Amino acid sequence: MCGIWALFGLEGDTLACACENFTKITHRGPDAFNIEYDQRIKNGYIGFHRLSIVDGLCGMQPMKLYTYPQVFLLCNGEIYNYKQLEKENDYKNKTNCDVEVIIHLYVNDGAENVARSLDGVFAFCLVDIKKKRILIARDPYGVRPLFILKDGKGRLGICSESKGLVGITEKFPSDWVLKPFSPGFYEEYELSEEGTTKLLRRVQFHKPGDKPSFSTFIPWNDLDSNDISGNIRKLLTGAVQKRLMSERRIGCFLSGGLDSSLIAALFASEAKKLNLPYKLQSFAIGMGDSPDIRAAKQVAELIGTEHHEIIFTEEDVEEVLDKVIYQIETFDITTIRASIGMYLLSRYVKTQTDSTVIFSGEGADELAQGYIYFKKAPNAEEAHNESIRLLKDIYLYDGLRADRTTSAFSLELRVPFLDLQFTNYYLSLNSSTRQPQDGIEKHLLRSAFMESNLLPNNILWRHKEAFSDGVTSTKKSLFQIIQSIVDKHVNDNELLEAKNLYPHCTPNTKEALYYRKIFEKHFPNHGESFTPYFWMPKWIEGISDPSARFISYYAAEENKNEK
Repeated sequence: MCGIWALFGLEGDTLACACENFTKITHRGPDAFNIEYDQRIKNGYIGFHRLSIVDGLCGMQPMKLYTYPQVFLLCNGEIYNYKQLEKENDYKNKTNCDVEVIIHLYVNDGAENVARSLDGVFAFCLVDIKKKRILIARDPYGVRPLFILKDGKGRLGICSESKGLVGITEKFPSDWVLKPFSPGFYEEYELSEEGTTKLLRRVQFHKPGDKPSFSTFIPWNDLDSNDISGNIRKLLTGAVQKRLMSERRIGCFLSGGLDSSLIAALFASEAKKLNLPYKLQSFAIGMGDSPDIRAAKQVAELIGTEHHEIIFTEEDVEEVLDKVIYQIETFDITTIRASIGMYLLSRYVKTQTDSTVIFSGEGADELAQGYIYFKKAPNAEEAHNESIRLLKDIYLYDGLRADRTTSAFSLELRVPFLDLQFTNYYLSLNSSTRQPQDGIEKHLLRSAFMESNLLPNNILWRHKEAFSDGVTSTKKSLFQIIQSIVDKHVNDNELLEAKNLYPHCTPNTKEALYYRKIFEKHFPNHGESFTPYFWMPKWIEGISDPSARFISYYAAEENKNEK
């Protein structure tokens, strides 16, 4: 994880403004920073904030290789198949940094073959000064964030977070469009002598569920067509294995639910084989008697981690609520609720431990139909299509939450459930087998690990709980805590006026209006491009809140709440 930032075509005295906005993403890379003005690119600035994970000596960016002096690279990512690509193509690497392979791919195979060859998570901007080209790309599920800023004059900006670009639009008024860069796409631009740009092509190189075009970590021939459960275990284990590359200490978030427990158990099992010079750490968060705290402790004792329990209070929620909205750059209700616990958890990891790389269970609900409303899907085909839609938009909701809450405290998140090979295989299975069975969500995933002895049955079959509510006390939910906070800041008259102020995603509760007000304070007039719709369950009539607490047939353990 790091922060990338660049501006092209802004003429005049822009240095002070550029530096001011560049520093707004320092949290993404506190180990070192670099901002360059290259005379070969008129009116252009290139910036990088580094979090050192692999090759602390030679991994600084913009990356430039003396063999290709006309090309330089900004990349926030981890390329898991970089050694395989080096071997297959006989690339002569100059560093031990995984992202160097992007330069070799571009020079040797052309712009159209770079992104589709990468097994990993990435957002990059490559500049070829000789050919006057800029190549921008983002990984298929948007695990690594990227925003793009353009106007009608050919001026262009990119940044890992929008907060590094919003100030540019205010300082230099124009017909700016600022929005997230679409996952699974690359764009190629022509660079003029004045530093302005012209879009040459925009190509989607991968869609959710597509079969990877690169040589996979687990050879497809190693899978047994008669053993679906075995294949699921093998591919998810492989997804964890490839993500263990790091020169920094690795830990895991552990809520005690199925997703995080599976990843934590696989992580602990595979990491032990590497003889790491430290004990693995796991982290759980909750309020007093929260069910997550109890379940996580059981799993941690089983897998043998150095376990940390973080207990938070109502006062903590009130203290961080506005900070959370600024960091995650959205006003979506369920995303903000779920971000509070993860933000507090990340703060603890950063300030109280030396773990830097964190494994987590994001992506399983979208992929394996874990949300409670999937029980109401009209048929298997519509349920499958909903999984694809959720994966396509995960970068706007749960993926966004996971990245921003961890990066706010300079942590690098790794999410094995969004592995390209694993998602492709899982989504290729018979759609009816992936639906909830006998009222149990993610039944296929749970069943696959029944004979593995990886987790006890009460964890493997534990009813899903949302991160935002499983962390809170059985006496008072996070929903109730937030309502008491926002009631102090929003009155009834403001709510009545909300439809006039915010025609897009109009807030219809005081909670939603409070979130929107804080969002607009930092990101004015960007609501529609950042948050195109509120996350809501499908196939459920008569509800206006995204929480499943309002779904009548929801009967979670201890009457708790979830999406």
